[in-house]
Amino acid sequence: MHPYAGGHKPELVACQPNSVWSWDITKLHGPAKWNYYYLHVILDIFSRYVVGWMVASRESAALAEVLIRQTCAKQAIERDQLTIHADRGSSMTSKPVAFLLADLGITQSHSRPHVSNDNPFSEAQFKTLKYRPDFPGRFDSIEAARTHCHIFFGWYNDEHRHTGLGLHTAADIHYGLAETIRDKRATVLASAYAAHPERFVHKPPEPPKIPNTSWINRPDQPQEETQ
Repeated sequence: MHPYAGGHKPELVACQPNSVWSWDITKLHGPAKWNYYYLHVILDIFSRYVVGWMVASRESAALAEVLIRQTCAKQAIERDQLTIHADRGSSMTSKPVAFLLADLGITQSHSRPHVSNDNPFSEAQFKTLKYRPDFPGRFDSIEAARTHCHIFFGWYNDEHRHTGLGLHTAADIHYGLAETIRDKRATVLASAYAAHPERFVHKPPEPPKIPNTSWINRPDQPQEETQ
């Protein structure tokens, strides 16, 4: 991992779950003009698993502290295990959050000023949320927003098969189930090939590979798939 300081490009690599998280906040439209709810999401960049989220009526460092602390406890994060990456929003760069991360032994990383693609995993996840057909233009209440997000994140973690994860779910990767599932897929494909080799033109089929690293700003190579 290569967290950075100042305006240098962050270069972060995750080789397993719970080594690099990305977090961000996005606005959800409320029932009236200029009325917003604030969706906070913490995402594991290796597994794409949403490890923590909340919908609040405001954005504040105090709320971010609570979410980060609770999520670290839920995932049993130990000192010097984790880097948390975020953009340079007021909550992300606040002293209370910085003090909390230092107290927990977590490395803090930030995007460069005015560079939108330094936080690609969070951006991709928000895009998936907001481009779903059932995403409403406005929410009638904060309870409605929370209910919608609860359903969405259940789908996103446990049902959505990510192309960047070899068509596994985020939960498969995060909780170490993907290799067993891939082996079962390989057995099914091998049986299909043995029964009807003429259906496979070039070579015996194989299930997609499971990536072994996930990068933010991989040096001198194209950005990895984030969805």
